[in-house]
Amino acid sequence: MKILKTLLILGSLAFITSCKKDSYLDRLPLSSITEPTFFKNENDLMLYANQFYTSLPTQNFIQDNQSDDKVPSSINAFLAGQYVVPNTDASYNWTNIRNVNYFLQRYNNAEASAAIKNQYAGEIRFFRALFYWGLSKRYGDVAWYSKDLTEKSEELYAPRTPRNIVMDSVLADLNFAVENIPADNVSAGRLHKYAAAALKARICLWEGTRRKYFGVEGSEKYLREALSAAELIMGSNKYSLYSTGNPTTDYYNLFIQQELNGNTESILGRRYLQSILMNGISRTLGETGTGYSKDFVQNYLCSDGLPTALSTKYKGDNTPEDEFADRDPRAKQTIATKGFVLLQNSDGSKDIIDLPRIGTNTANTGYQLIKGRSSDPAMWQANQSILDFFIFRYAEILLIYAEAKAELGDIKQTDIDKSINLLRRRVGMPDMIIASLKRDPNSVFPEVPVLIDEIRRERRVELADEGFRFDDLLRWKAGKRIERPETILGMKLTPALRAKYPAAQVNGITVNSDFYIRIYTALEKRSWNDKMYLFPIPLEEISLNPALGQNTGWQQQ
Repeated sequence: MKILKTLLILGSLAFITSCKKDSYLDRLPLSSITEPTFFKNENDLMLYANQFYTSLPTQNFIQDNQSDDKVPSSINAFLAGQYVVPNTDASYNWTNIRNVNYFLQRYNNAEASAAIKNQYAGEIRFFRALFYWGLSKRYGDVAWYSKDLTEKSEELYAPRTPRNIVMDSVLADLNFAVENIPADNVSAGRLHKYAAAALKARICLWEGTRRKYFGVEGSEKYLREALSAAELIMGSNKYSLYSTGNPTTDYYNLFIQQELNGNTESILGRRYLQSILMNGISRTLGETGTGYSKDFVQNYLCSDGLPTALSTKYKGDNTPEDEFADRDPRAKQTIATKGFVLLQNSDGSKDIIDLPRIGTNTANTGYQLIKGRSSDPAMWQANQSILDFFIFRYAEILLIYAEAKAELGDIKQTDIDKSINLLRRRVGMPDMIIASLKRDPNSVFPEVPVLIDEIRRERRVELADEGFRFDDLLRWKAGKRIERPETILGMKLTPALRAKYPAAQVNGITVNSDFYIRIYTALEKRSWNDKMYLFPIPLEEISLNPALGQNTGWQQQ
């Protein structure tokens, strides 16, 4: 029983494997599961639902390369304006949609109470909402299927369903999940009411702000749904921010924990256990071939709560020490700076940062990733790490609450105090005071009210490298921000600083006229076209069903 519980927590028990994909009609392998022999009891429902747990959206700190936060050495073709309509696209995949619909057409056959059947239907509808949201984000209008289809189903050749209808159906699934998945399921290692509410809050904030900034009806409804989901979690009194009272280490230590069970910030986590399921995150973060951008680093406030352009505490960026002095403590807990221990060996020796490790695969921009990267040598062994990952954490819920309130126009200082300011107090930063906010002259979002601008800054800092940034730019209709030159620059490498490096380490490093590291020597900036708010429909799918049409701007490709 203990092993089964562990497997469920890890999401590694997949009862059903996917079959070979036949275009976008993906077939469930029915040879081993037939209606007369399956869905007889609760155990059957549970085992079927288990297959989807590996799809839970895990934050693992090797994300956000496709954003203004990071600069991978290999240029992202999409953000460089080099993406062309593909023949096929692995993301245009309907296997999971068919599998969840197969369940929803048949689960009532099981001999179980209505509450039990609704619990597992809630889990399955949670996943259907997640899968459809992913498709809608990427492609806009997509076909909404409420039942499993066959090759003869006429629905396969119909036009796409308008995305607003799809997202309303997603909301219905989320509401069903929140209402029917028990709150105490957390002890069983399964989805629970508050995990469902966390997904609802995330999706509804995305949809509400997207509708607002794209001028689509219904934004307020979704923002209020996001707010209600966040309030449900906050009002449960089950969660709080992780803190030991040490603002210089708590944020860093939050992401290198071997056990998230019992961590009050973890709404849902993915567990890793020795010899059962392990990961390689620390080693991977040391070999990423990417680094944070100058644009991202500029975003950090100074220790007085003011942006660098307004603070007397900012010392400039002629040296790394100056640049990170008197800044939000999360900066040094996200980016490697002088004195950071990369590796604490068992013999007592240490690998300590002195100079930024530019010219290597670990820090191409000079701004090296350390969030989620342990100094424990045991965690550096290939695929031997047992550091747990967050799926949903409470900090995100506080940010959703603040942003939804601000976007609805009814936010007060008390709302900031129980959301944004809790995040700031954990790291020893001054409170955000609405009445005292001043516009940052270097604001990334000068077109929005200053309060929303600053909430977005807080979100960018707190959720750095957890996979949210590109989605945020999309929902705010802020793709043009990717063209800021600083998004492909690294730290300032002055001649005096360059002289401190071994020649072999800096040979081949290109800087611009102001001595900032340039990662893409043939590119002055990334390029954004508004067609990029959606990806194109793969050509093969349009060939199979011309009624799908193509997304705006991609037709001439």
